[in-house]
Amino acid sequence: MADLLPLAADSLCVRCAPETFAFEDTTSLADVPGVVGQGRAEEALRFGLAMRQPGYHVFVLGDPGTGRHATVFRLLHEFSPIGEVPPDLCYLHNFDDPQRPRLLTLAAGRGAALRADMQAFIADLGPAIEAALASDTYSNRVDSLQDAHKTREEKALRDLGEACAADGVSLLQTPEGFVFAPTKDGQTMSPEDFEALAPEIRAAVEEKVGAWSDRLADLLERFPGWRKELHEAMQRAAYDALTPAVSHLMRGLRERYADLPTVQSFFDAIRSDILASGGEWASQEGEEEEGAEDEARTTFHRYQVKVLVDHSATSGAPVVCEDNPTFSNLIGRIEHISQMGALVTNFSLIRAGALHRACGGYLVIDVERLLMQPFAWEGLKRALRSGEIRIEPPAEAQGWSNMLTLEPEAVPCDVKVVLVGDREMFYLLTENDPDFPELFKVAADFDEDMLRNDANVERYAALLATLGRASALLPFDRTGIARLVEHGARLAEDAGRLSLQTRLLADVMREADFHARALQLAVVGREQVEAAIASRLRRSGRYAERVIESMIDGTTLISTAGARCGQINALVVVELAGERFGHPVRVTATARLGEGDVVDIERETELGGAIHSKGVLILSAFLAARYARHQPLSLSASLVFEQSYSPVEGDSASLAELCALLSALAQIPIRQSFAVTGSVNQFGEVQAIGGVNEKIEGFFDLCAVRGLTGEQGVVIPRTSVRHLMLREDVVEAARKGTFRIFAVATVDEAMEVLTGLSAGVADAKGVMPRATVNYRVAAALSAMIAAKHAFDHGAAARHGRSRRRHEGDND
Repeated sequence: MADLLPLAADSLCVRCAPETFAFEDTTSLADVPGVVGQGRAEEALRFGLAMRQPGYHVFVLGDPGTGRHATVFRLLHEFSPIGEVPPDLCYLHNFDDPQRPRLLTLAAGRGAALRADMQAFIADLGPAIEAALASDTYSNRVDSLQDAHKTREEKALRDLGEACAADGVSLLQTPEGFVFAPTKDGQTMSPEDFEALAPEIRAAVEEKVGAWSDRLADLLERFPGWRKELHEAMQRAAYDALTPAVSHLMRGLRERYADLPTVQSFFDAIRSDILASGGEWASQEGEEEEGAEDEARTTFHRYQVKVLVDHSATSGAPVVCEDNPTFSNLIGRIEHISQMGALVTNFSLIRAGALHRACGGYLVIDVERLLMQPFAWEGLKRALRSGEIRIEPPAEAQGWSNMLTLEPEAVPCDVKVVLVGDREMFYLLTENDPDFPELFKVAADFDEDMLRNDANVERYAALLATLGRASALLPFDRTGIARLVEHGARLAEDAGRLSLQTRLLADVMREADFHARALQLAVVGREQVEAAIASRLRRSGRYAERVIESMIDGTTLISTAGARCGQINALVVVELAGERFGHPVRVTATARLGEGDVVDIERETELGGAIHSKGVLILSAFLAARYARHQPLSLSASLVFEQSYSPVEGDSASLAELCALLSALAQIPIRQSFAVTGSVNQFGEVQAIGGVNEKIEGFFDLCAVRGLTGEQGVVIPRTSVRHLMLREDVVEAARKGTFRIFAVATVDEAMEVLTGLSAGVADAKGVMPRATVNYRVAAALSAMIAAKHAFDHGAAARHGRSRRRHEGDND
């Protein structure tokens, strides 16, 4: 006990001396080219972005605020200018299969030029067709064809009428059609005269009428063929009339795109379609020109060019960040419009997705947002696996609607995808999605902190200066930078490391700048940084204050004076909205004669997490191994977090629970002026825990409100000393001796601090010295074992007597 002293005040917080910096303020510091301490992640990123083999997409993993996005975009802006500008992506009407638009790729900028040229061509096409079909040559030719056709039909009917008249039959035209009637003396015979004829004459006349009717039917059957010939002749007339006009309109287009065979083929298809539709244009010639603009948009829409992605203003490889990665925003979509109550579409309603815009370049997506969107993850994988982007509804949704839609030609998928997420998501996808490791072979792992040494502190100062200039803040003097370095170590929860959570550091710097400007200062110093940190704690401290108030007014039972058996103050950490604070919680233990069970009440009530339950089982194993190696452990014990009504997780209270249990067994009171944190292993060694600074400060705040007496303190693991970056008021109290912090390596050392008794070490025969903690625990367990044996022996004897008595009754 004499050797175990409280920690010196200087070991409670590793300060950063401003004198170590050669600068007066950050104006003299150069910007950091990149993010400090992320060399491994940056190397992986550079490799992944440069690797063009399939499957080498990049997953950037790490905690938010470590500069993941900033580093990704900085490197992308390095790679982008040296990349080639990808071609424009266009869709054209497919004249052979309108439901399957054709893909056209053109050099950057030529897609928009072709679209503009085709719009001008369409604007000129209507007047040109109208002028060609209104020409005298075409009109005269059409009139001549129509007159010749009319004359031909009339002559054929006239010749038939003259021939039948010579045979005594007249051809008559009625509203119902053509009929034949017998004649007499050149006049049509009336029905009465026809009935008055002799039967043999009447039969001969009827035979003649039937024969001429057959000849008329043969003639009428030839009329559709003659009309078809007329239509074809008029089509040829329209074709001949439109050919010079269309050729003249397209001459300039063909010259401008003479180097593009695919575009020339498109022009050929347009020319053939216009000339083949000459009869349609001719039939519209006499119609009023109402809605001419709508007609140009609908009649000639198939001649337009749909520019899906225009790279006319792109420099280098494109960099696309999709903030809303829905399925349609990634893969693209086909829109529909309502016409006369029906939903229709055409190739001009195809919309590009982020994959189209990023083709030939890079696409950045936050993986959590991606996985929240239905079908988006499967759609992205499908495109990366197949190497093509096919705009279609997701397979799972194709049966949801019976709308007629398009099947555009697939676009080659040449894109480097960068997913940004946390480690948990990376490991989850790696373990559960077999496609993920095949597609995302490069992991860029961002560290949360870096080693704190002289060289890194200098680099850290330069990083802070860069963050300040990026937010247009006032310069920070070296006292302010020194305080930020200390805050960085506090964020890292390790005095020997510095946090790389640049987002949190930048927030503190902005708020310190606010305080400095309020005071009209030219530079930001230590006082302003302290004020910013204090104000942040104040803003988020409502719940912590309520917890302390409940302890002060006695609602929550926490003692900071006196001593009691089986009762101890454990320390816990609560995290709310990114802010953490610690506070004590009472742990109690009871022990009695039993079968060797240690009941964890938190676990039994399903409030204890798996790690907490593991800690209780470990301390049970320690108890049995140390005190009952050669005899059964004949006790039953209970452990509980008093006044705890929410789930408990973690093993940082296992040291406190073990100390409370030993106290209950040996009936040695524990000083309530102490609080304890730490986990134990099966050998009784105390292990490091997290949140040690918040835990110490939480108990200190309670003691400070009640009044520091010099007896209060905290017991922590010795391995957690390197993590200490305590507040200045805690350090000052330790320096004055009004608050003490003990670092222990074993449960024995912890019991010595908490009880004031020596723990005791067994001699060569395994005998513990009297008046020690271990002796009293062993003695208590031995007494329980003896009581258990006596009870079992008495029960056996009673059972034997009862059995003999029953056997005598049976006799």
